[in-house]
Amino acid sequence: MERLFLKALVIRKNHERQAPDVQSPLLAQSGKRKETLIPYKDDNPTNIFPYVTIGIIALNVLVFLIEVTSASGLQKATYSYGAIPHSLLTFEKVQPVHPTVTVFSSMFMHGGLFHLGGNMLYLWIFGNNIEDKLGHIRFLVFYLFCGITAAYSYAVANPQSTIPMIGASGAVAGILGAYLLLFPHARVHTFIFLGFFITTIKIPALIVIGFWAIIQLINGLISTGLREEGGVAWFAHIGGFLIGLVTIKLWLPRRTKQWL
Repeated sequence: MERLFLKALVIRKNHERQAPDVQSPLLAQSGKRKETLIPYKDDNPTNIFPYVTIGIIALNVLVFLIEVTSASGLQKATYSYGAIPHSLLTFEKVQPVHPTVTVFSSMFMHGGLFHLGGNMLYLWIFGNNIEDKLGHIRFLVFYLFCGITAAYSYAVANPQSTIPMIGASGAVAGILGAYLLLFPHARVHTFIFLGFFITTIKIPALIVIGFWAIIQLINGLISTGLREEGGVAWFAHIGGFLIGLVTIKLWLPRRTKQWL
């Protein structure tokens, strides 16, 4: 079955800390043939310049560069500033900063180039239209709100977990939920890799995002009750997506001033 997913990275914590378990967040693969699907733009023009979307992408890139060039290394940074579910619920401080701070710090951290690139690509494709609808400030607050909800969704689903979670996937999932509700018929340009052959097609957002959401739900249900280990934080995706889908209409400005 094909898989299309964004990835919120979680890292396995043992006596010896493991390296991040990073997979490409853009791949949709079928069987052994590696048929890959990558969206790259949409046919959905905007009226305002997406300053906030670009700013968020730039900040994520900057934080990633700091992670990989720091003397302490990516792994230590993750354990220091990633969101630990158990700590989020108990407020137990086992990191240099308070657990509530890690909700925000983890939202801008990534475990590798594919993890970062996939999330930022999805944010660029779908985020500018939501910023256009909400205005700059509302969009920023909405984005953070979805990220916070995603982190606590994962924490509630894994209350005893001491594995740090990093990644913008939960917040970006909220953007996807909002986009699905507001622009279900927008056409999304997509690369299709069939072995050595590459082609492009236009797919309605309802299918692209709807299929992604179904995969998140299935994998979330499958992962329930399994032994704790690093991998994809499915419930962060689900929580972020649902909150974006359900609340986006409440965030729409009543006035026409897009900067509010």
